[in-house]
Amino acid sequence: MKISKLPQILTWLFKPFTSLFIRNQKIKHKPILFIIISLSLLLSGCVQYDLGINFNHANSGELVQHIQISEKLTSLSGDYVYEWLNSLERRAKKLQGSAKRISPQEVVVKIPFTNGKELQEKFNSFFNPRNDKKAKDLDNNGELAKIDSNLIVEQNNFLLFVRNRLIYDLDLSSLAVIASNGNVIEGTSSLVNLDLSLNTPFGAKNIQPVENINQPEKHGNQLVWKLQPGQLNHVEIVFWLPNFLGIGTLVIILLIWAGLYLRYTVLPAPVVEKN
Repeated sequence: MKISKLPQILTWLFKPFTSLFIRNQKIKHKPILFIIISLSLLLSGCVQYDLGINFNHANSGELVQHIQISEKLTSLSGDYVYEWLNSLERRAKKLQGSAKRISPQEVVVKIPFTNGKELQEKFNSFFNPRNDKKAKDLDNNGELAKIDSNLIVEQNNFLLFVRNRLIYDLDLSSLAVIASNGNVIEGTSSLVNLDLSLNTPFGAKNIQPVENINQPEKHGNQLVWKLQPGQLNHVEIVFWLPNFLGIGTLVIILLIWAGLYLRYTVLPAPVVEKN
């Protein structure tokens, strides 16, 4: 399975202080823990990333991203923040999408798709900016391990409805800080709030393993996952969508059949005059 990279938001945004963790691997556990806890308190909730996948029907949908960066973080790494938000706008336009800048620290990105295959291609392409030179330069200068992301969408057509299976893997284990004694310190999770939501007409069924603690919240036909920094997040769901193309074809066939039935069964036969 080919794994594509998620944009290195945390590499770029947290570079001013993440490098401090890496350079101090030989320092004792307590000083590093003190630094992490202090940063978590000062920058709590500094990045809000809401990723939504909205399906209208089998041939229409939209990928929506709402990103908010706190002023606290902007003051520490403003150049990285603004360039990262600019890169989102460039990538959205390349995928026939749009980006609306709410404020210097907030942007809403919308990318349309017509089926599951296109969603998979655009999603993985967006989160793997191969052709964005500026994004590559920032990525190459990052101090953190890579964050891997991959989306797979499988669709099976049953004429009137389409069965969809969506599998999403997001590896955020690199966000956990490793202390000098090899222990993992979960002190950075409060810095980032990552939400993934799925909206479908009939709702969706979560088919993740029972032991996976990352269970979604249900709000009507919407499922919302709180993605956990420092962990491997796995989402696997099944949902059905109406196939308007198949429904339209069936309606046309029924109309033709009804017309033929009325013509040759209900209505009287035309009278042919003899000369």
